[in-house]
Amino acid sequence: MNTPSVGHRRRFNSLFLNVLAWVVLLLLALPAFWIILTAFRPNVEINTFPPVWIPKELTIEAYLNMFGLNPEVRQRVAVEAYLRNSLIAAGLSTLIAMVFGTLAGYAFARFRFRFHSTIFLSIMLSRSVPGVALSLPLFLLFNRLGLTNNIYGLALVYVALNIPFTTWLMDGFFRQIPQDLTEAAYIDGCGYWSAFLRVELPLSLTGISTAAIFAFLAAWNEFQIVSVLARNNSAKTFPPGLFSFTEQFTVDWRGMAAMSVIMMVPAIIFVILVQRNLVRGLTFGAIKG
Repeated sequence: MNTPSVGHRRRFNSLFLNVLAWVVLLLLALPAFWIILTAFRPNVEINTFPPVWIPKELTIEAYLNMFGLNPEVRQRVAVEAYLRNSLIAAGLSTLIAMVFGTLAGYAFARFRFRFHSTIFLSIMLSRSVPGVALSLPLFLLFNRLGLTNNIYGLALVYVALNIPFTTWLMDGFFRQIPQDLTEAAYIDGCGYWSAFLRVELPLSLTGISTAAIFAFLAAWNEFQIVSVLARNNSAKTFPPGLFSFTEQFTVDWRGMAAMSVIMMVPAIIFVILVQRNLVRGLTFGAIKG
């Protein structure tokens, strides 16, 4: 007699959780939807009150102005330079941070050495310093080294910022992999590097994918440091590039929204591509475990 009621309650709970998840997802996605609508709505609807929720017409005028295709607008924004610099800084820093962070996380998870906990804690504490506090010292150092307005110097800073978090995250993932698998690899004749590459690394794809997403988005959206180290378009990325739409007394909100849409596309593509590897890593780990 209780089985139908239990099954009905489970279906109701599942339906309720699904509806709640969709509501939360829509609320979180509402700002992104509003930015997209603002990028394609007429300029007269931007500052109207009450706000116009659904645009009466769609236009690509903001993108024509941005790329200099509108003959009535003389100034244009260096979108191509911002895109190139963002891809170089975020992509290069993510790649290097993942290599060193993964190796460091593996070392802390699998080996015990002198000052193990002290070194690990020092690396974690180095990430607690806010970017605004690092801006001035980094500017003075980079100015002396001639690395200001240098996109590769900026990528180097992002590497230093992302390695602590990547190390901490990968340390946790490697600790979840049973030690017996590594010891079995040692018995079969594998050395430290061979066991890491053949056993530990494939099982840690989930952690690598997760850390890569966080590292890429942290570098992609970083504003404080790049606004100090990059003063011209040779090294500016998207976040400080958005200020190209601000003037002394006016702000081109539609232009900023249009560039924000362009800024979101590569990040979304990267997350989707890496997420496939994340799901593949979950399946691989389930089979091997």
